[in-house]
Amino acid sequence: MLGRRLIGLLAGRGHDVRGLARSAGGEERVRRAGGTPVAADLFDGESLARAADGCEVLIHAATSIPQKKRVSLADFAANDRIRREGTRALLDCARAVGARRVVFQSIVWAARPADGAPFDETSAPGPDPVARSALDGERMIADAGYSTLRCGWFYGADAGTRALAESLRRGRVAAIRGAARLSFLHLDDAAAAFAIAAERAGPGLWHVVDDEPATSADFFRALADRIGAPAPRSVRKWSARLAAGRMSVDFLCTPMVTTAAKFKRDFRWMPRYPSYRQGLDQIVAQWTQDAAHGRP
Repeated sequence: MLGRRLIGLLAGRGHDVRGLARSAGGEERVRRAGGTPVAADLFDGESLARAADGCEVLIHAATSIPQKKRVSLADFAANDRIRREGTRALLDCARAVGARRVVFQSIVWAARPADGAPFDETSAPGPDPVARSALDGERMIADAGYSTLRCGWFYGADAGTRALAESLRRGRVAAIRGAARLSFLHLDDAAAAFAIAAERAGPGLWHVVDDEPATSADFFRALADRIGAPAPRSVRKWSARLAAGRMSVDFLCTPMVTTAAKFKRDFRWMPRYPSYRQGLDQIVAQWTQDAAHGRP
């Protein structure tokens, strides 16, 4: 989701962009976005270096987030490998090709404190076990003198938001009582931030989120209202855990409140969608336009 947007933005600014693709469909998506598809092994620095020969900037935006309804820590093994071994291989590649910049995608809840207090880039690492591999990747990037962008909870027209909308229409989504405020980020704003970092960022760590933390219940209700779906039913935390598992529910019920103040100050960046409400307006408008033109 992030990679396609980022290729389009950077190509539109006149850059020669290469995108790692692992299938014919992936190659076509890279081409449609304005980039050149290349094949390489994400865990092999020499393979990456052959694909990135001549590149000045490398961006680690690869993830493998589990899509199951009930997830456990074991389901994140592939994502953990990408963040650890993949980052190590990309840094080997950076040394081989003489890259000036490497930008690493991380997550703001890597520093979310257990007590739910607001936090920023100076806060200590949080206790979330899912974030440990992100913190390991961040350390490798920092030791090599490169940059990390920690992003809020992604949403966008072609992301999990689409599946969420279908579930809302079918009455299969619940709003948890006691859900905590979380920091969101529209994928278009995430791509814009990464494009800035690719062109200008030096060593450092920045949070990239929108301006209005909100609960998942607020987000679900706002989306339901915009698509004419029934309002999600309200359930208690214990009931939600029975349906979705402890890990997912605890994520939604632990506050994740931070700001992008540092990134705004350093790069004069402002989110195009400062709240989830404006972002959802854009998403539903895009879906409506897609439907009018016969697109899926």
